[in-house]
Amino acid sequence: MNYFPLLMNIDYKKVVIVGGGHVARQKVEALLPTKALVIVISPAVTEKLQQYINEGLVTWKEKAFEPADLDDASLIFAVTNDQEVNNAVEEAAQHWQLLSRADAKGRVDFINPAVVRRGDFVLAVSTSGASPGLTRQVKTDLEEQFGVHYAQYVSFLKEARQRILQMSKGDVKKQLLAELVDPQLLQWMEQGEKQKCEAWLQQRIGEKR
Repeated sequence: MNYFPLLMNIDYKKVVIVGGGHVARQKVEALLPTKALVIVISPAVTEKLQQYINEGLVTWKEKAFEPADLDDASLIFAVTNDQEVNNAVEEAAQHWQLLSRADAKGRVDFINPAVVRRGDFVLAVSTSGASPGLTRQVKTDLEEQFGVHYAQYVSFLKEARQRILQMSKGDVKKQLLAELVDPQLLQWMEQGEKQKCEAWLQQRIGEKR
């Protein structure tokens, strides 16, 4: 199967996770950076899931699955270790709702890639389910290659781009935008010298205006 990669805005959309085990916890943790309305359906949950519930990050319905639990859900995860329950979730899911079964024994509209987040900078890795081990390995490599300073770096690039678009025109704008990927900026940010990036930007804008 050739999956189509995309970044989806699910803020304030209902996401239902049927199951309360470790896979459910992984799905919840993947959703936490968003503002999705996450609902877990399960008679029991792991200790870590209980912590997220206590913190108000997740809503828990302490019960067995019922078809009505999927009403208005945009994304649905069937992640129990009971194939009959997963089958029931699939049967109840509407055609317009996106469903993912962790057991991959039925309908799988989408899968979760491994994700490295550095603020607005997002890297996603997947082997389309062929080798989760390789996916984890590559994710670890990317975490080392793209350190936490990338969050501040991309934030600076975002602000700088907005300022250039507002203050410059035509070819000058194109030139300044091209210069934003100067390796020196990334090096300064990695060294914690953001003020040098700011000075660089002010100088460039001043020269080109």
